[in-house]
Amino acid sequence: MHSDDRGTGFRRLHGPVPVHHAGVDPAEWESVITGARARHARLVSFWGSDRRPIDGTLAVHCALGDADGLHWLSLALDPRFPRYPDISGRFPAALRMQRAIADLVGLHAEGASDLRPWLRHGAWPASFHPLRCDAGPAPPGEPPAVEDYPFVRVEGDGVHEIPVGPVHAGIIEPGHFRFSVVGEKVLRLEERLGYKHKGIEKRFEEFAAIGGHRLAGRVSGDSTVAYAWAYCMALESIAASDVPPRAAWLRALMLERERVANHLGDLGALGNDAAFGFGLAQFMRLKEDWLRLSNDAFGHRMMMDRVVPGGVVADLDPDAARLIRAQCDAIERELRTLRSIYDEHPGLQDRFMTTGCVSRELALELGLCGMAARASGAVRDLRRDHPHAPYDRLSVQVASEASGDVAARVAVRFDEAFESLRLIRAICDELPAGPVLAELRRLPAGGLGAGWVEGWRGEVLVALELDDGGNIRRCHCHDPSWQNWPVLEYAVIGNIVPDFPLINKSFNLSYSGHDL
Repeated sequence: MHSDDRGTGFRRLHGPVPVHHAGVDPAEWESVITGARARHARLVSFWGSDRRPIDGTLAVHCALGDADGLHWLSLALDPRFPRYPDISGRFPAALRMQRAIADLVGLHAEGASDLRPWLRHGAWPASFHPLRCDAGPAPPGEPPAVEDYPFVRVEGDGVHEIPVGPVHAGIIEPGHFRFSVVGEKVLRLEERLGYKHKGIEKRFEEFAAIGGHRLAGRVSGDSTVAYAWAYCMALESIAASDVPPRAAWLRALMLERERVANHLGDLGALGNDAAFGFGLAQFMRLKEDWLRLSNDAFGHRMMMDRVVPGGVVADLDPDAARLIRAQCDAIERELRTLRSIYDEHPGLQDRFMTTGCVSRELALELGLCGMAARASGAVRDLRRDHPHAPYDRLSVQVASEASGDVAARVAVRFDEAFESLRLIRAICDELPAGPVLAELRRLPAGGLGAGWVEGWRGEVLVALELDDGGNIRRCHCHDPSWQNWPVLEYAVIGNIVPDFPLINKSFNLSYSGHDL
């Protein structure tokens, strides 16, 4: 954020990444939001909280990212007038987040273009807001009626709708997709999510802060290391504690293994969606070997509950490090062979190229992030842009493409997997000696902190606020899928309906991480 925005009173929070927090008044809020948009900052997250036990207010919070780091703004609101200025005109990705805030906290964006419910699905009365501090269980009563959700209608000669979901064939999370088509050509896609809402953010309030990492690691199972690390980073920020160097390196090792595992699985699924079953078989074989070694080395296939406040609970012995390094060499050889097969397969390339295109301009305007953004030429990666141990020693090479189609997202996955294999080998070779766990210092009453981690899908944010007793008063977990789901609606326009599964898988967004 520019120096002229510093007048709002930003203070740097403790931690390995630059995070600045400020409580602002309405005029400062408007000034900072407007200035951030003008300077091409991006919206990282937007959420609400009930601060009445602390200062008698409700609040909305905005996290903005730029070259200076993360800037967390908090705007207090009078509970009698729970409204705040709409920011979706400047940051389109905020629109669905604002709708979720209305459902969960009862705060409303003045002037917003879309006021439809997002998460509620009629599961609780419109007047009930689960994240209010005095909200108990949803009021008993008759089962909710099925709501007639007002999808946007597309009309014209030959236009018809295809509803898909929320229940899908096979093992897949629920989401509803409403296609407006002429023949097989998609004119518009509208998503309706929220079917996985499970009250995680409310559940955090029942946890002592020292144990919240376990719940954070279950927000989205394919990103358990990223979420646990972000939570622990937030808690360590509040405690003004640093983790031992060896622990930081082991966290990165697990994060890169998580990245590789997901890219292997997705590359196989993308081949399968293009009717190339050989690709699925080979990549799933490699992924299974990868997960088994993670289990042998760290005690869990997905490394769940390995990252804890103060460090990690699973050290790496020299034999396991040698096995990991050897596996990286073996996987890289097979991965290069499979890439040549994918690149030279005319059927795959016909399905991949020019399918589901997202331009760089659209990616930047809508706030696309992570791997999908890098495939459209919007090149941002926290490991490079705000490096901390061990990434400040590893010189991360960020993969990118320019075409923004399925082929580009496939290419970025290959390149990121190769880079992660290099990073893992380097970590194994340079892993510092020493302890892997440090006791946190005393947690101050009412502390707040944030963790910001580049997960395999994109930026994961955890914003944490404690009460006077050291328990969690508010824990907001943000998945990059919030930014990327709306972009998928644009990516499918002009394509044929049978290509939607392929386009969808090329993003592979999280329902669970979105529908907290």
